[in-house]
Amino acid sequence: MLSENIKAIRKSKGLSQEELAIKLNVVRQTISKWEQGLSVPDADMLISISEIFETPVSTLLGETVVETRVDNLSVISEKLEVINLQLARGKSARQKAAHWLFISLCAVIAAVFAVLTVLNSPYLGWDYSHPEIAVAGTMFHAFEWLFVRAAPLAMIGAMIGACFTRKEV
Repeated sequence: MLSENIKAIRKSKGLSQEELAIKLNVVRQTISKWEQGLSVPDADMLISISEIFETPVSTLLGETVVETRVDNLSVISEKLEVINLQLARGKSARQKAAHWLFISLCAVIAAVFAVLTVLNSPYLGWDYSHPEIAVAGTMFHAFEWLFVRAAPLAMIGAMIGACFTRKEV
């Protein structure tokens, strides 16, 4: 696999065995032996090869490399098309997640409003002579006061967000 990868990457970079040998300070026969699988480069040489090829060592050692031509426009356009599709899918997924987040926010705000309405501010009848109860009652009152004033704005914003992130069919 290493031998096939060295040969495929060398050819895709447009290098001859002689040119690669000069860059690595070895003889051409060494490159030939690597590509035929008769010998393998040591770790330092693998690093040098990866630097010349501008490819990670793991690629040299890993999966088989498909030979590509640098000037082949169809290959480049296919790769760009794949990238564009991946970007479009990512954008669609983010839009869908934002849409459901806005809808969930609307539901949570409506649920909290319903709970506050049903409870009808029970803390107002508490005995505030105990410090712990006074603190808890004050916190409940502050939450309710802030929520009743801020939640309508948040609800309107969430509804607008849900409308704008809705996917057109």
